[in-house]
Amino acid sequence: MKPAHVAIIMDGNGRWAGARGLPRSAGHRAGVEALRNTVRAAGEMGIPWLTVYAFSSENWSRPKSEISDLMGLLKLFIRRDLAELHQNGVRVRIVGNRAGLAPDIEALLVEAETLTAQNRSMNLVIAFNYGARDEIARAARRLARDVAQGKLNPEDINPESFAGYLDTAGIPDPDLIIRTSGEQRLSNFLLWQAAYSEFVFVPCNWPDFSRADLAAAIEAFAARDRRFGGVDTREAVS
Repeated sequence: MKPAHVAIIMDGNGRWAGARGLPRSAGHRAGVEALRNTVRAAGEMGIPWLTVYAFSSENWSRPKSEISDLMGLLKLFIRRDLAELHQNGVRVRIVGNRAGLAPDIEALLVEAETLTAQNRSMNLVIAFNYGARDEIARAARRLARDVAQGKLNPEDINPESFAGYLDTAGIPDPDLIIRTSGEQRLSNFLLWQAAYSEFVFVPCNWPDFSRADLAAAIEAFAARDRRFGGVDTREAVS
C-alpha cells in the first residue's frame, strides 16, 4: 500500500558540507536541489501529499549569517520553482507561525499559496517557522477564545474538533515520516499528527537523498502492518 501523505525531516545539510570541507551554506544549497528532486519524484510516484520541514521555530537561534542564507534560499526556491510547481498542478500550503515574519518573506508565502490554491494534482506542505508545541499552544489559545466567546461548548471539544484549530486543519495526518542523517527523533515536528505515522530513518544526509531512497522508504512502509491501536484480525481470533 502506498502512503497518501509523506512527511520529511530534511536533516544533515551541515554535516554533508562539513564532510566535504565546505561551508554550511553549500550544504543548504545542495539541500534545496534535493528538495526540488524529491518533489518531482513524489509527484511522479503519485504521492498526493508531501510535507517538508523547511525551517523550525528553533532555527532562529542559529548564527545570523546562516539564517540569512536560509531565507535567501527560500526566496530563490519560491521565485525559481513556483512557476514549475504551478504548471505541474502542485498546490502549496504553508504551516507554521507567521507572526513577526519579515514582510517580504510573508508576501512570498502568501503568493505561493494564492497562485496555486486551485491546483489538485499534488499538495506540497512547507513547514516554515514551525514547531509542533507552538502550533498546539496557538491552537489551544484559539480554542479557548472561542469557548470564552460562547462559540464552542467545552463538552464538544474532542480530538477531531481540536485538530481543526491546528495549522494542518484539512490536511490528512502523515502516513509515513522520513528523517535523513541517521538521527531518530521528531525534533518538534508534527507531534499531534504523527500519532499513528510510520517512521523510516535514512542514514544519508539530506543533500544525498535520492529518488531511490524515497522509493525504498515507501517500500518499507508498504511492508508495515498498520493497526492504529488495534490487533491483526488473525491474532484477534487465535
